[in-house]
Amino acid sequence: MLNHITIMGRLTRDPELRRTGSGIAVASFTVAVERDFAQDGKKETDFIDCVAWRQTGEFVSKYFAKGRMIVVSGRLQIRSWTDKDGNKRKTAEVVADNCYFGDSKSSSDNAGLTGTGDPYSGGAYTDTMAEIERQRNNNSYAGYGGYSAPQYQQGEFAMIEDDDAQLPF
Repeated sequence: MLNHITIMGRLTRDPELRRTGSGIAVASFTVAVERDFAQDGKKETDFIDCVAWRQTGEFVSKYFAKGRMIVVSGRLQIRSWTDKDGNKRKTAEVVADNCYFGDSKSSSDNAGLTGTGDPYSGGAYTDTMAEIERQRNNNSYAGYGGYSAPQYQQGEFAMIEDDDAQLPF
């Protein structure tokens, strides 16, 4: 049987990290995911509950905050429980195996979003990326593995004649 789900959206609140009685970390969070289609010209949004255990839960609680784009890969789980009034209830949630950044720190900053503890803010990583961007703008990558981007002039490419051959697929 196959039970795999991948979602991408924005966190609706900061992840909540708790620990079980035996000290295992578990993070709970909700992801707002826009639907691909619109009804009456307005896209609808689904709010999907997620749970991440152990190192994945610690990672999410440390590096993600409300409004941050996240990609969650895991399995769908239906959980039954009884509420305080004795009614039987069911809930669906994604049990995260892996969580990834869905945006860069700079794009979330530009959107007015803030997060704490992001490993990509400041320091050597930012300096290296700035240097790579400068090299890219100069079309010269000689400082990075000896590669130099080729320069083409308009008209250097030859047109290939179409022989009306049928493709095998």
